Amino acid sequence: MTRQLRLLLILLGLAIASLATAGQAMAHAALTKTVPADGAVIAAAPAEFSLSFSEPVSPLVLKLIGPDGTSRALTRFTLTDRTLSITAPPDLGQGTHVLSWRVVSEDGHPVGGSVLFSVGAPSAAPDLVASQTEPAVRVVLWLGKLGLYLGLAFGIGGVAFMAWVAPLPAPARRPIAGFLALGLLSIPIAFAAQGLDALALPLSAALQPAAWQAAAASSFGRTALIAMLAVLVALLALMRPGRAGRLLAILAWLGVGAALAASGHASAAEPQFLTRPAVFLHAVDMAGWAGALLPLALALRQPNGAQVLQRFSRRIPVLLLLILLSGLALAIVQVERPQALLTTPYGLVLTGKLVLVAALIGLGAFNRYRLTGAVISGRASTRSLLTRIIAAEIAIIVAILAGVALWRFTPPPRALAAAAAQPASVHIHTEKAMADISVTPGRTGPVTITVSLLDGEFGPLTAKELRLALSRPEAGIEPIERQAAKQPDGSWQIGELTLPVAGRWTIELEILVSDFEMTRLKETVEIRP
Repeated sequence: MTRQLRLLLILLGLAIASLATAGQAMAHAALTKTVPADGAVIAAAPAEFSLSFSEPVSPLVLKLIGPDGTSRALTRFTLTDRTLSITAPPDLGQGTHVLSWRVVSEDGHPVGGSVLFSVGAPSAAPDLVASQTEPAVRVVLWLGKLGLYLGLAFGIGGVAFMAWVAPLPAPARRPIAGFLALGLLSIPIAFAAQGLDALALPLSAALQPAAWQAAAASSFGRTALIAMLAVLVALLALMRPGRAGRLLAILAWLGVGAALAASGHASAAEPQFLTRPAVFLHAVDMAGWAGALLPLALALRQPNGAQVLQRFSRRIPVLLLLILLSGLALAIVQVERPQALLTTPYGLVLTGKLVLVAALIGLGAFNRYRLTGAVISGRASTRSLLTRIIAAEIAIIVAILAGVALWRFTPPPRALAAAAAQPASVHIHTEKAMADISVTPGRTGPVTITVSLLDGEFGPLTAKELRLALSRPEAGIEPIERQAAKQPDGSWQIGELTLPVAGRWTIELEILVSDFEMTRLKETVEIRP
């Protein structure tokens, strides 16, 4: 074995091993806490800002927009687990500032937002330009992912045919090499588009170093590296006959699972001990099944085609069982509720995939129980029919992979539920009193409301009683009044309250400061569905 081949195998082995330290995560990061709080009015400029997320993230873009609209990049920060601490500029003036952030979550997806806060007193908020990815970038990213998946499934999966079924038919080598080349060419396309999407840059910025650095910083960087090494090993397997070629084919085949388990919704979900191995098994077995179809169809044209078909039919049930079990486990983790299959974009894509998989299994069952015996017994006409059905199966798999590539743009229902569970908050500021109000979760249904009171000088406000009223006149809901209970930390809390509808609710506080003084505060808060 040459030195270059040894080096390539060592690199692929190290890349696969890196999955063990890929980190713990939940699909799609959600902002859980900010300091200062969104909408807060603080007495003095802070020394630092902090953003806490539901999972570990890597910062992409951090900037502060001042009251005059001036934007400054924030380059000094520290990252501790799920909290990003950012050093604030030393010369923050009075008025309203906007902390704009964009990070990439552990599953490789960019997340962005803004936090408004005021120093001293609010002023007119600076104008913001929303960062949105160009549709063209998303199309290129989808095409790059699809090309990569085709290379892994039909390229590496085709090479794996020699490891678990039979030697490759000579006519199959060229198309398999073509799929491997497609996968190899698709990697840099998907990589660049990943960076553009992460930074919300236009397609014209594809050659900018920042885009490639952003892609490398995401978990997709691991996927791209492992996939590239796996494809190169598969190409070597095509060129090396005998036992060495089969060993290389097995290593490349395992690389498919490692590559797809390194990033994405499912592999980043909890519990990691279940999801990453499930993605690995699902990907490896999918590539074995899909990649075997083209060599099998071409083998049927050769004299030993019946023996090859018999061996494939005897072994494919094991792969199919592992595909179904691992897919079921991942679907349960990601979807959580059956109704989400028809009410979310992710669920609709999964439903479409399930329909296509059912059709694929139906065709496979017809082949196995109606046609395989006839081919083995020597009926030439049956071989032609079986070949046509295999071609239809290949087309269905291409459609499945095209749908799977759409998952890059559709957060799973579990991630949507986690985001919906984040609190809704509002800050009320007057000369006499201030209040920070948090509604948890910030969606319809049972909620808990926490209120922190301050006086006009930003000191703690001691109150004897606090009553809260929530109303939504537009929906015909009159004020829902509750008495708050004081907590040991000085905050006030209201539990066992149900908000029946989404929308902008009016929230009013009655603060009994003393027997002779009552302060009222009023504001609105947005409650999500």
